[in-house]
Amino acid sequence: MIDEITDFLFGLKMTIISGIFLLIAIIFMIFGIQTPVYLNPAWGTVIISGIPMLLLAMTRLIREKWISSALLIAIAMIASLLIGEVFAAGEVAWIMALGALLEDWTVERAKKGLKNLIDLTPQTARLVSGDVIPASEVKLGDNLRILPGENIPVDGEIIKGTSSIDQSVMTGESLPIDKTVGDEVFCGTTNMFGAIDIKATSLSEDSSLQKLIDLVKAADEKQAPTQRIADKWATWLVPVALIIAIVAWLVTGNIERGVTVLVVFCPCALILATPTAIMAAIGQATKHGVLIKSGEALEKLGALNTLVFDKTGTLTYGNLVVSDITPLGISEEDLLSLTASCESLSEHPLAKAIVAKAKSDDISINEVENFKMYPGLGVSCEINSNIIYAGNLKFLNENGINDNVDEYLDKFKNEGKATVVIAQNDKIIGIIALSDMIREDAPEMINALHDIKTKTVLLTGDNNQAANYFASKVGIGEVHGNLLPEEKLEWISKFQENGDNVCMVGDGVNDAPA
Repeated sequence: MIDEITDFLFGLKMTIISGIFLLIAIIFMIFGIQTPVYLNPAWGTVIISGIPMLLLAMTRLIREKWISSALLIAIAMIASLLIGEVFAAGEVAWIMALGALLEDWTVERAKKGLKNLIDLTPQTARLVSGDVIPASEVKLGDNLRILPGENIPVDGEIIKGTSSIDQSVMTGESLPIDKTVGDEVFCGTTNMFGAIDIKATSLSEDSSLQKLIDLVKAADEKQAPTQRIADKWATWLVPVALIIAIVAWLVTGNIERGVTVLVVFCPCALILATPTAIMAAIGQATKHGVLIKSGEALEKLGALNTLVFDKTGTLTYGNLVVSDITPLGISEEDLLSLTASCESLSEHPLAKAIVAKAKSDDISINEVENFKMYPGLGVSCEINSNIIYAGNLKFLNENGINDNVDEYLDKFKNEGKATVVIAQNDKIIGIIALSDMIREDAPEMINALHDIKTKTVLLTGDNNQAANYFASKVGIGEVHGNLLPEEKLEWISKFQENGDNVCMVGDGVNDAPA
């Protein structure tokens, strides 16, 4: 009950109303309008902002054994009221309320990330029979149908169909992962193309996404509560202020001098300055594309000696582009033209990147016939009476095309690149590789961190070969790949146990726990 009253009176609306009462009192003072003490408008401020501050101070003192800055301000407010200085009492109470409000806003910024994560949780599921039910009612072993573009409602195993699954919410990988019968799929990930049937292997409350949400909550609760600078020193500040105030009263014989000391000792400047500075810093960082989770995180930046990076979308742009075109028996332009023409009717991210490359290079994209898409495998079409295949090696092998291109594919795999193998009729005519582009200033930034003796680490959901190749390009020495969100969190904990002051830099919800 006390907490509810405090939260209500410390809220934005009540703080504004409290400020209006204080403003009226100031106007009365400016124009010399005299009122009895009991009719002073500042009483409104004292009641609205002072009472919750007094409750807060006593709660911290009695329940938590914590001498906070609120206690000093409460003492100064009561002392001011005892000598009839209602305006002074209202002033320090309102400043305290405003500081608390600003601090609450910074805390709400931290909670937005968790809210966005919770919003990803699918609310409904479609049974194979066609009935749509709440996701919470799915039972172990239920068979569900996931259509293209839908989010997967529970963890499961594919029992029918093939598709490409966007798992970026869980792993951060920019590429959709091809899945077929027997493969595992995760709650919250997105089915990109073909319809698939899955058997539920976990309930919604035990799903991978729910575990990710629980990890974020646990990581937030694990953080020590942020204390303002004034609160950190309040244990000493309160008794010192009281002693000096009593001495001033006894020496001068004027109680107003003692009260003045208490009011002057109120850390109003720090109470306002600290959250205001933090909000301004967070706001400026946001303009430059940097989202700071909380004021506490901002304060800890100064003591960092280890910076841990995610890869996709953080040190890279998070967008796939054509990086290599390897023709086998035809020209590079003809290979790109044939592939872009065949892929022009596909919605796959690799297809879109190839078509975009052809358009930027002014390569002709021709009309095709008999276009077919095979989810998780590739596409085929006819161009000038020739059958064109574009997809993975398994797709080509299934169509009787068995040319050996393992040397090229292994090279691109070790570089962390996705590949599309292209064949014409019964012969492979080339390979197009795609990759996520490194940000131009990433190597320079990593070198600058090394110059100031800051250790850099790469934690990513990408495979180890891709992670090591990328790290070598930007200059990061320590690399850990194939990581799920909880494994990233475990690595952060290991660094902290070794005495490192760690900052995790990531761009997706999969990085939120770390």
